Amino acid sequence: GDPLGKDKQMKRIAILGSTGSIGTQTLDVVRANGDIEVVGIAAGRNIDALESQIREFSPKICGVWDEEKAKELAVRVADTDTKIVSGMEGLLEIAVMEGYEILVTAVVGMIGIRPTMAAIEAGKDIALGNKETLVTAGHLIIPLVKEKKVRLLPVDSEHSAIFQCLNGEHGNKIEKILLTASGGPFRGWAREQMKNVQVEDALKHPNWSMGAKLTIDSSTMVNKGLEVMEAKWLFDVGMDDVQVVVQPKSVIHSMVQFEDGAVMAQLGTPDMKLPIQYALYYPERRPMRGDRLDFWSMKEIIFDKPDYENFRGLALAREAGKAGGSVPVVFNAANEFAVAKFLGKKISYLEITDMLEAAMEHHKKIAHPSLDEVLGPPGSCRRPRTGQRPRGTSQPSQRWAWGYARRPPRPRPER
Repeated sequence: GDPLGKDKQMKRIAILGSTGSIGTQTLDVVRANGDIEVVGIAAGRNIDALESQIREFSPKICGVWDEEKAKELAVRVADTDTKIVSGMEGLLEIAVMEGYEILVTAVVGMIGIRPTMAAIEAGKDIALGNKETLVTAGHLIIPLVKEKKVRLLPVDSEHSAIFQCLNGEHGNKIEKILLTASGGPFRGWAREQMKNVQVEDALKHPNWSMGAKLTIDSSTMVNKGLEVMEAKWLFDVGMDDVQVVVQPKSVIHSMVQFEDGAVMAQLGTPDMKLPIQYALYYPERRPMRGDRLDFWSMKEIIFDKPDYENFRGLALAREAGKAGGSVPVVFNAANEFAVAKFLGKKISYLEITDMLEAAMEHHKKIAHPSLDEVLGPPGSCRRPRTGQRPRGTSQPSQRWAWGYARRPPRPRPER
């Protein structure tokens, strides 16, 4: 077998969302370290990228969400030993497969919930790069993590920063989490100025390189709202204990204030590979190439308050998080639906938050939604109110949103 014991030191991981921003940067970390084996990968439909990943990393299983694309890929890689699977069944097969320790969940949207829960049930540690999982199903996932005694390691830069600040602070009470935000490309703009924002404008993030959905969410600040809800579950704090602080240059990735008034901050260049590598090797820090912060050239770090009036998405996220139950599910699903419509140039930029507001207003809250209710079959908290769903909303996370989100929100009284 293995006389040198090399296999004993290899880390084995699987990546859901291997062709996206977090997935490809995870593979960069794998390349740079040389002691991680990738046993499973999965993506939506980018089979060109999947084929090259299969040929480079030789995973045992590769999942493709799109069934037709899966068949096509299977023909292309028939000369390899990689098994091709498809759909949700494929994701679940990868999640529970034997012979690996950490599942990197880097898929976008609520599609990640079932595979994440299946992996936890199978005793896998989770490197969590998917916000929607905890936002919509935190009440199901956190108890499961505790029951199965697995580790939930944040990959998001802000949550990784908080996680790093809490290292060695076991038992010390958090007074406040200070979650930093760049403010996105429209920081300082009034709502009126955003009327004519085009898809191309919203896709220009000042600091970070991310996928399209996440970049739009950053511009509306919905992303920050989802992160506040995620922090609540990850660090067991109340919504009011998470304060958003605008820090335009993304130098401070987040901070923790303790009850003696001390504030711990994690700083660094805006590079996602750092939190990814930290999650994969925790608690060990590995050398990493890349730029370093230069405090002499930086000179100052500027802070600002978040603008809840013009960035309604952030205010609505706070409302959803405080309401709890099925309301965050509705908030998130309406956002997935609206962002997809905006990216497809079917609605205007400001209609994204209008849709969120309408969905929340028309929703009848379920206090403790089950997994089935979160994922939305008929009778759940995401049942469509009107007619058939439009074409192009295949994800369960978007189906119900149609009924609510097409209604305009009720007019708000003038303040």
